[in-house]
Amino acid sequence: MTVTATSVDQSDQLQPQAAPGRAARLRRLVPAVVAALAGVLLYVSFPPRTLWWLALPAFAVFGWVLRGRGWKAGLGLGYLFGLGFLLPLLVWTGVEVGPGPWLALAAVEAVCVALVGAGVAAVSRLPAWPVWAAALWTAGEAARARVPFGGFPWGKIAFGQADGVFLPLAAVGGTPVLGFAVALCGFGLYEAVRLAVEGRRTRAVRRGAAAAALLSVAVPVAGAVAARPLVSDKAEDGTATVAVIQGNVPRLGLDFNAQRRAVLDYHARETERLAAEVKAGKTPRPDFVLWPENSSDIDPFANPDAAAVIEHAARAVGAPVSVGGVVERDGKLFNEQILWDPAKGAVQTYDKRQVQPFGEFLPLRSAIGALNSDWTSMVRQDFSRGTKPGVFDFGGAKVGLATCYEAAFDWAVRDTVTHGAQMISVPSNNATFDRSEMTYQQLAMSRVRAVEHSRTVTVPVTSGVSAVILPDGKITQKTGMFVAGHLVQKVPLRSSETPATRLGILPEIALVLVAAGGLGWAIGAGMRGRRAGDV
Repeated sequence: MTVTATSVDQSDQLQPQAAPGRAARLRRLVPAVVAALAGVLLYVSFPPRTLWWLALPAFAVFGWVLRGRGWKAGLGLGYLFGLGFLLPLLVWTGVEVGPGPWLALAAVEAVCVALVGAGVAAVSRLPAWPVWAAALWTAGEAARARVPFGGFPWGKIAFGQADGVFLPLAAVGGTPVLGFAVALCGFGLYEAVRLAVEGRRTRAVRRGAAAAALLSVAVPVAGAVAARPLVSDKAEDGTATVAVIQGNVPRLGLDFNAQRRAVLDYHARETERLAAEVKAGKTPRPDFVLWPENSSDIDPFANPDAAAVIEHAARAVGAPVSVGGVVERDGKLFNEQILWDPAKGAVQTYDKRQVQPFGEFLPLRSAIGALNSDWTSMVRQDFSRGTKPGVFDFGGAKVGLATCYEAAFDWAVRDTVTHGAQMISVPSNNATFDRSEMTYQQLAMSRVRAVEHSRTVTVPVTSGVSAVILPDGKITQKTGMFVAGHLVQKVPLRSSETPATRLGILPEIALVLVAAGGLGWAIGAGMRGRRAGDV
């Protein structure tokens, strides 16, 4: 009996010791779960939802899980935040090719967010840390826009703010300044709440820290309000009546252009329907007509029948047409926009400069082919890059061209404006992504670009959503998805340049330097602290 009693006593002593161990492990999991959920919250702030304001609590929670931690913990928590954000945001990339490429893309892109997390953890002990943290986020976006394989800027914070109060800041310094303001406001929101709670507990908060936290919230909002006069939809160089054609495609998915002539015929047919409305007096005659990317996958320079179809459509509507073609020249393949005059034929061309990795060219072709031959069969020949900005002259109205994927890149849109564009067109083809959120995410990019450069932006898409966007970022007309249709509207032409257009990359460089300065300060402070501890 004594032995039994002793055994029971030992068991009772061990049980309370195990529970705290489990509780500690569970407590350690909380920041990881919260970081991932904050990333999901940031995703929910993006289109097609109009919950742009959710980006603020997302960054506030991200700041909470990172503040005061070591860089290794910041690296891991940042990676989880990145996955929580990017996995749902980029799910459309696996619609037709399966989950492998989607998961790989999100995993690689989240590495940049992980590095930002490590940096934010390091600077979180500095005075006015939300400023350094927001600048680090901008630096991370700058890196993602350039590497690997030419970069992938999808998911810039600015692109989730098309409906938000911060949008006018795009005209001040482009997507870097807009994204910086949102991140700063979110981090500042957390710091203000933290100091308020701390002050209630201790009845003492440093005035400087409190002022910095409040300014982190107030300055971005005040800056956005002050920037509103930069946003205008008034005509400066007259107006133009533009027609946007959405011809639709014969089938969804990767083989949307299997009936290649059908895609061309659909767009010609919709243009001829527009021409009939013009002739009947139901619709004003357009000054020019915009077709989407890949609206003629048959090379009209090599195939007279394709050229004849385009020419007939242009003559029927009585206006020049911008046609998206796939053109082979000197053994090279180009994603090309062709300005087709009803009397003269092809008079101008623009070759897409920022081609899409794994969609229009295959990086590491031999290595990837050895792993999966399906990839090399889908991208049999790499598209070549164009070298010059595209600005078509439609009888006095100058239209800048940023083909589909290019709309995500700051430089590819800006240099059309610096080369004289009075409005911008973003011809796109989203047929391979089914009814996913991709088309709405891309449409939001075009809205931000409209405000950034104070230009009308048209978005002709093969299968939707096509739209007309005024220089203030408002959509005035749009189509549905996977329907044929056309939009006709008189739009303002503008030639003045916003500060964002004039400054170009300089705001981004300045914010990257701020991030580097904060990180250097944090590293230096840490090294001095370790030396003092050793002494």
